[in-house]
Amino acid sequence: MKKGMFVLVALVVASAMVFASGASQPRGGGTAAASPAVRWSFWGGEARIKNTQLAIDQFTQNTGIIVAAEPAPGTGDHFNKFKTQFAGGNAADIIQLGGDFSNLQVGDEVGSVLLPLDAFVKSGIIDTSKVDPSAISAGSVNGVLYALPLAVNMPSLLYNKALLQRVGAPLPQVSMSWDEFRSWLSAVKEKLPGGVYPLADNSANADQSFFFGYWCGQNGTVMWDGKQTHLTAGEAQKYFDLWADYRSAGLIPPAETAADYSEANESSSSLIAGKVAVCVIWSNQLLNYQNATQDELDLMELPNAAVTKALWGQMSQMMAINKNSKNAEAAAKFINYRVNDASVWKIMGADPGTPVNAEGRSIVATTPAAKKIAAYLDVAGAHTRPRDPNMPGDTEWNSSFFLIAQNVAYGKLTSAQAGQQVMDLIARLTR
Repeated sequence: MKKGMFVLVALVVASAMVFASGASQPRGGGTAAASPAVRWSFWGGEARIKNTQLAIDQFTQNTGIIVAAEPAPGTGDHFNKFKTQFAGGNAADIIQLGGDFSNLQVGDEVGSVLLPLDAFVKSGIIDTSKVDPSAISAGSVNGVLYALPLAVNMPSLLYNKALLQRVGAPLPQVSMSWDEFRSWLSAVKEKLPGGVYPLADNSANADQSFFFGYWCGQNGTVMWDGKQTHLTAGEAQKYFDLWADYRSAGLIPPAETAADYSEANESSSSLIAGKVAVCVIWSNQLLNYQNATQDELDLMELPNAAVTKALWGQMSQMMAINKNSKNAEAAAKFINYRVNDASVWKIMGADPGTPVNAEGRSIVATTPAAKKIAAYLDVAGAHTRPRDPNMPGDTEWNSSFFLIAQNVAYGKLTSAQAGQQVMDLIARLTR
C-alpha cells in the first residue's frame, strides 16, 4: 500500500508540474492553469489506486479538468480524514461513501455535509437515465439525490482453488451449512502443509465487521433495526465461541499470525500471502485478489446462506459532493464520467462491483474473474434479504468490535466477557 500511495503521489505531483509549466494542453480547450481542479477522496488497494489514476488521466485529457486523487488505506482512515477536514473547511470536493450514508454520522441530515445532485441531473450534467432505480434510491434521502453508487457487491468467501487442487484437498460446494462448512475446513486442514490454515481469522477486521452482521442475520437476530438492538450477550457469546472453536481446532491461524494481516484488501491478505486457503471478501474484490496471485481463485457463499437467505446486496462506492465544494459542477461532471462512461469501466473492470448500469455490466463481464463474480451473484442473489441499518457510529463500532475480537483471540477475554462487551458497546453507541 505504501508503495502504491507513493506512486500515486508522484503521478499527481508530476502531472501538476506539467500543467503548471504549460508543457501540455488538454483537448477540452483553454490552458490547464485556467481549468478547475477537483479533489477526490477514496479508499482502495494498490490495483484500484493505479487504475483510478488511469481513469483520471483520461478524464483530464478529454475535459481539461484536473482531478487530484486522495486515497486512504481503509474506510476508517477515509472517514476520519473527511470528518477532520470538513470541520476545518478543507474536505475534498468528491467524497466516496460505502453502501449508504451511515459513516457520515449525521442521520437523515445528509444535506449538512453533502450537496444535492438533483440540479445537476436536471441540467443534464449527470445522466441518470441508464442507472438502475435501486441505485438512485440508495443514493437518496427523503427524496433528494445526494450520491450515485458505482456498483453493487455481496459478501462472499474467497478460496484458493489452485492451492486446494495442488494439495489434493476437496473443492467446496458453492452453498454449505455450518456443519458442512466445518467438516470441509477440517478435510482441507488434513491436506495443507504446516503453517498454512484453511480459513483466515475474519471474526472481525479493523474497518469492517460484516461477518458478525451476517451471522446475526442468519440466526434470525436483527442486530440493529434503526431504533434498538435485538441481540443478547448470550447470542454474541456464541459468535466468539464459533471462532474460538475454529482457532483451537487449527482451522484458523493463531492470534499472533492473524495479527500480521489486516485483511483490508489484497495487499494485506493472508490468503495472498499463502497463509490461508479461504477468506471473507466483498465479491468485487475477487478482481484485485486474482490479479495479485497466479493461483486460480473462486467464490462461494457464507455458510447457511441458501437456507436463511441472510445475504444482502450492498451498494458500492457511492460518489457524493462536499456541500462546501468550490468546484461542484466540475465534480458533478467527473461523477457522471465515472458512473456512465464506457471507457472507465474498460479501465476499472468490476473492481467496485457489478456496475449499476447495463452498459457497464456488459463491459466488465469479459474476464474469467468478472465472469466468476457474475456467476456468484446469480447464485447468491437468490439468497438475499433487505439489509438492516448500520450500527450508529459505524466506524467506531467496527474498530471497537475488532478490539474485542482480538482480545478473545489472545485469551484476554472469554467469549462470555466479549459478548457482554459487545452489548455494552451497542448501548454506548445508541444511547
